[in-house]
Amino acid sequence: MSREPAFRPRVPRLIVVGSGIAGLYASLLAVDSGASVVLLTKGELNESNTWYAQGGISAVLDRPAPGDTIAAHVQDTLQAGAGHCDAAAVQVLCTEARHDIAGLQRFGAHFDIAGDGGPALGLEAAHSAPRILHAGGDATGARIAAALIRSVLARQADGKITLLSGAQATALRLSSGRVDGVEYLRDGRQHTLMGDALLLATGGAGQVFAQTTNPAVATADGLALAVRAGAAVADLEFFQFHPTCLAQEGRVQEGGVQEGWAEEAGATRDTNNGLNGEPLLISEAVRGEGAVLVDAGGRRFMTAYHRDAELAPRDVVSRSIALHLAKLGDPNGHVYLDARVIEQAKGPGFLARRFPTLTRRILDAGFDWTRDLVPVAPAAHYWMGGVVTDLLGRTTVPGLYAAGEVACTGVQGANRLASNSLLEGLVFGRRAVESFLFGGSDWGAPGGAPPRTPHDPPNLASSADEGLAPSELFPSNTAAEPGVSAGSTAASSDGGKEVFSREALRRLMTAKAGVLRSGKLLTEAAETLDRWTAVVHPDAVPAGNADPVGHEDRNLLLAARLLVAAALDRTESLGAHYRSDEPEEAYALRPKASLVRD
Repeated sequence: MSREPAFRPRVPRLIVVGSGIAGLYASLLAVDSGASVVLLTKGELNESNTWYAQGGISAVLDRPAPGDTIAAHVQDTLQAGAGHCDAAAVQVLCTEARHDIAGLQRFGAHFDIAGDGGPALGLEAAHSAPRILHAGGDATGARIAAALIRSVLARQADGKITLLSGAQATALRLSSGRVDGVEYLRDGRQHTLMGDALLLATGGAGQVFAQTTNPAVATADGLALAVRAGAAVADLEFFQFHPTCLAQEGRVQEGGVQEGWAEEAGATRDTNNGLNGEPLLISEAVRGEGAVLVDAGGRRFMTAYHRDAELAPRDVVSRSIALHLAKLGDPNGHVYLDARVIEQAKGPGFLARRFPTLTRRILDAGFDWTRDLVPVAPAAHYWMGGVVTDLLGRTTVPGLYAAGEVACTGVQGANRLASNSLLEGLVFGRRAVESFLFGGSDWGAPGGAPPRTPHDPPNLASSADEGLAPSELFPSNTAAEPGVSAGSTAASSDGGKEVFSREALRRLMTAKAGVLRSGKLLTEAAETLDRWTAVVHPDAVPAGNADPVGHEDRNLLLAARLLVAAALDRTESLGAHYRSDEPEEAYALRPKASLVRD
């Protein structure tokens, strides 16, 4: 007597693009919940902003610092966001943080321990209490990423995750208005991959500016993919510049991550240039420990710009440095970070113990910060804007999710609170997976929920062992794609010729759409970008194009156009977006206490 074959339900397939904290964590949660996962990463698994994150990850734990509460974390986030945050998204982020910290532990991440055996909680700029978790002192991102990478590789070995490294996504596939796959470039050939949904976790776009803390892979790929597929974007005028990045003109920084971590994680390390020639970010945790900023005359100047001085929000510190340099007649210069005061206050060897990676990197650059002043300047760091999502990580295009820096959840507002970025990638990466697996109609589909609606699916992080217990500062007063890039020109308004190249784009954006902006500068930038666009055509990618650099150039140009257009539209200053020509009436009428996004 024959037996009926057992019914085997179809396994849903999730495509994840990007290997930072959002993409790695989401992939692991999805596959451990029974989904089929294909993870694409443009470079190697360790090539992400997550890997270079030093400062830490914020969370109010079951055993918080004395006096700290979730409500305080919420308020700090809203305050740093300059009244432009989505309050519901912030509430979700801060309330669910401790669950995803436990989720990280499930995958082997460990945090530094204090003398009492509990987690060592640090204080960073604009936080009202110590709530920052660190791993390896100043190697938090590398430690977390390494743990997640090890877990991904283990599941790959078990046949549970398909990993495609060196796979550059070039276009999203749509069927009847729904994303059902992705086209990607690998080994010089175009490929197509089909799935039930796709999660963009591609990070940011720091390479659109001349100085950035981001690795070379941060070329706005996810944003460009989503825009070309018809997804809504928001808040693109808000780009955070980290105020203290090592400033050594013409000198390439070496090193990058701690020795051995990439190898331990199974990833390939760039031994020639760990940060791809970008400035070294000096975490604001250093200022949290007591370092101060001084100018070339040795004068501490931040006290004249904000009551919190060096611990003011990032946008305030970056803007203060830019304005102070302008006052000194050296707008392209740098100031100095004085960390010597930390050693004096906390004893010899403290900097090396608290910041081992930074100490080594700064020594490699030729400075002993226990004795020397360290030159620093602002550099593009984090894009608050991105692809609009709801509380479930859903974009306005059915089948397309986004999480991490590529997304705009409303959490970061006009200025991200320090150490909230890794947390956002965790919380909303997990929520996107929960939505994919456990229901929730597409936002853009008939019957879909409105953006940022509460939900209560199974919390994938809760299965882990939870063992871890803006003020108003300034009033108003490269090889390019064949035939279209580096060798192409567009006539300028004065009759001259301007050559498009990635380098020219980055110089333009830094000069005219950087820390300090005005209508005149932004208009000049827009005119140049429009001329380049007429030649490069960034809104569409030619079929069969197998030039990876050409794809990145198009993505960067598209991102730059969108950023400049958004900055022109917002004529008042807000958060990280500072207009030196802000109309007095806009400044006078601006709401001072709004806690929601407009």
